[in-house]
This record gives sequence, C-alpha cells and structure tokens, in this order.
Amino acid sequence: MGKNQDYFKIESNNVMPSRGKILISEPFLRDSDFGRSVVLLIDHTKEGSMGLIMNKRLPMKLNDVVKELKYWEDIPLYKGGPMGTDTLFYLHTLKDVEGALAIGGGLYLNGNFDEIKRYILQGNQVEGNIRFFLGYSGWQDGQLNHEIAANTWMIGKGEASSLMIDEIKHMWKKALGSLGGKYETWSRFPVIPSLN
Repeated sequence: MGKNQDYFKIESNNVMPSRGKILISEPFLRDSDFGRSVVLLIDHTKEGSMGLIMNKRLPMKLNDVVKELKYWEDIPLYKGGPMGTDTLFYLHTLKDVEGALAIGGGLYLNGNFDEIKRYILQGNQVEGNIRFFLGYSGWQDGQLNHEIAANTWMIGKGEASSLMIDEIKHMWKKALGSLGGKYETWSRFPVIPSLN
C-alpha cells in the first residue's frame, strides 16, 4: 500500500529556483491563474521572485494596446500573471535591445520599446522571437521557496528558450513529461473538473 501511495506523492526535485529556470505547476493544482501553468522565472532574490506565465493567452491582441500596431497583423498577448495587469512586459531573443535584462538561454526581458516596435514594423518575424505579456507573477521573500517545498511547483529540466517556440496548448504537458517517471504519466491525466 505504501508504494502505491508514493506514486501519487509529489516530490520536489531539489533544484534551487533562479533566474531563467522553469516552474511547472503540480498536476492537481486548481487555481485559475496557475493551474497547469509553466512559468519562466525572471528573478529570484532575497526580496522576492518574479516570473511570467508562458502558456496562458489573453483574449486580446497587442494591436489593441499599442496604437502604432493597430493595422498590423495580429500579435497575441499572454497573461504573465495576476499582478500588474496593466503593465506590458516583453520577452525576446533580440540581444542588442538597449536596456534589456538577460534572462539566460538567449532570452531577454524588456528594454527599449521603440527598438521592439521598429523590429516589428520592419516586417521581422515576431513568433518565436518576441512574446508580449500583460501582468506578471510575483512572490514575496521566501514565498516561492515555501511553495516549492510544499510541492506546488517543480523546477523544469528544459531550456527556457524552448518556451518561445513550444505550442502553448501542450507546453505544460511537455514540461511535466520531461521530468520523467511518474510525472510523465501524470502529464497525460485529463483535467479533473471542479466539483462545484
């Protein structure tokens, strides 16, 4: 009986969170923001942690928010998290953007927005190179470490750069499956409907 119970026990994989790491929500987390989410950790310090949910698309487009792009082809917007939902963040692979923060794995956050707009308006490919978010995910000092210890989150093994090209519909399943063993099996579980 003990062995079977262990199969359903979530165990932290003892990897320390840090900038550029991938957080994968545990399979049974029922939370409108973080259920079945994959979060790219932007920063993890003594003051707290910040991340962006990579696999939750919003029902609006960047073109609705940035007037210069109004008549451009539709560019998706993602829900970065429940905090600062009126703030635009952009993750990209453009290493020469002035003021951008290097996240690791060839990814950068923010920087000079005029350079980003110029890149788009010159007809360069956005998909796979830039992703736009409204809001972010934030944790106070020690809160994320506590949630990882409580096995709400597992640290992914994949490269952060793959999140820019992975299909969002299967991103959580792929990230969880990459942990192997029982997690690979869990990744195939259907979403359990809420009982309300």
